[in-house]
Amino acid sequence: MNALTKFKQSPWAWVSTLYFIEGIPYFLVNEISVILFKKMGVPNGQMALFTSLIYLPWVIKPLWSPFVDIIKKKRWWIVMMQALMAVTLILLTVTLPSPGEEMIKAGTTPMSMFTVTLIFFVITAFASATHDIAADGFYMLALTQKNQSAFVGVRSTFYRLANIFGNGVLVWIAGYLETKTSIPAAWKITMGIASAILCLFYIYHLFFIPRPDSDKSSLEGEFKNNSSKVMAEFGRTVVTYFKKPGVWIAIIFMLLYRLPEAFLLKMCKPFMLDPTDKGGLAMTTQDVGLAYGTIGVAALLAGGILGGIFSSKVGLKKAIWLMAACMTLPCLTFVYLSMAQPTNFFIISTCIVIEQFGYGFGFTAYMLYMMFFSEGEFKTSHYAICTAFMSLSMMIPGMFAGFLQESMGYSAFFWMAFACSIATIAVTFLADRKIDPDYGLK
Repeated sequence: MNALTKFKQSPWAWVSTLYFIEGIPYFLVNEISVILFKKMGVPNGQMALFTSLIYLPWVIKPLWSPFVDIIKKKRWWIVMMQALMAVTLILLTVTLPSPGEEMIKAGTTPMSMFTVTLIFFVITAFASATHDIAADGFYMLALTQKNQSAFVGVRSTFYRLANIFGNGVLVWIAGYLETKTSIPAAWKITMGIASAILCLFYIYHLFFIPRPDSDKSSLEGEFKNNSSKVMAEFGRTVVTYFKKPGVWIAIIFMLLYRLPEAFLLKMCKPFMLDPTDKGGLAMTTQDVGLAYGTIGVAALLAGGILGGIFSSKVGLKKAIWLMAACMTLPCLTFVYLSMAQPTNFFIISTCIVIEQFGYGFGFTAYMLYMMFFSEGEFKTSHYAICTAFMSLSMMIPGMFAGFLQESMGYSAFFWMAFACSIATIAVTFLADRKIDPDYGLK
């Protein structure tokens, strides 16, 4: 057996690349699009509304996840969605509008100019959400339980590296190109680079993603002539979810625990990019890519890792209050930044590190709570429904964040976001009473 054959048979040949490419379109659609539209001169209200709406596929993906099982193999879905995303991003790059310089500086570019761009982002979003479903299912089918455990850290690490690559490297490239050419041209090239990367990974995965015998669609197996049973079972998972004890408290917790951060995350990048006379920090795109997309993401990851270690030592019930505090108090860093408007990169980066570390640490409690609430017969399906509420908790506040900021100004907006900590505290109090004291320690 030659070295290439051995490599192709190893999970190292595809797990890392699969989860890296899973992250790239997600961050393009949900985070990098915010900077793209902001730099093109789209007002904050319109930008926040539409970039939040294209988050919808991740909210509703549990609705069509059964069809990924029923129709075709997981491998087919993976490579086809990667091909679709690559083609869609190529078309997005080619059709990306070029607003005039005066319109961009005035911040009056109408979102209607980007109708075709939004359509391609929506297609990418649906393809990416479907890819997530197939990739997670394929991971469990193609690997033994031992390898699933061994490579869980690899998959999460490379997904996080996609975050750094997208929000850090790609944004930095766009900022560098902005200094050499026009803003529209810089973003065309950047999106072209992203689409080229997707094309390369698609070609790679055609040859290196394995074809396990266990990867079968339901129509090929026991449900070949009985797909109605699959849908009936899917309906039962939904019904049993809403019959769980304390379900409405759980839903309220999932919708409101992240409320301060949901408002803040949508407006922090526009705030950093806006000029000082509009209440912003007047940072360059390059600096935002470095400070927020690289240093900030590293702090976010460190917070998440330490949050996991801490919760494994004391359990969810004892950890949740400290994590709730870490989720809310660091929001004050953006209150400070909006009032002081510092120009020192070190000060700005330090505030971002504090805020992102707190968010990463506090978010651990949210993830653990979803796992705790999902325990039972339909653990996987119920967790998928929880993630839909998680996505909804970010989408709805984000839709209104831009209009609120435009009417209030940045400083008052960030104070309002911090005031939403009251909601976090209230839902933490409600959820805490239902948590098993031993959960997370067993």
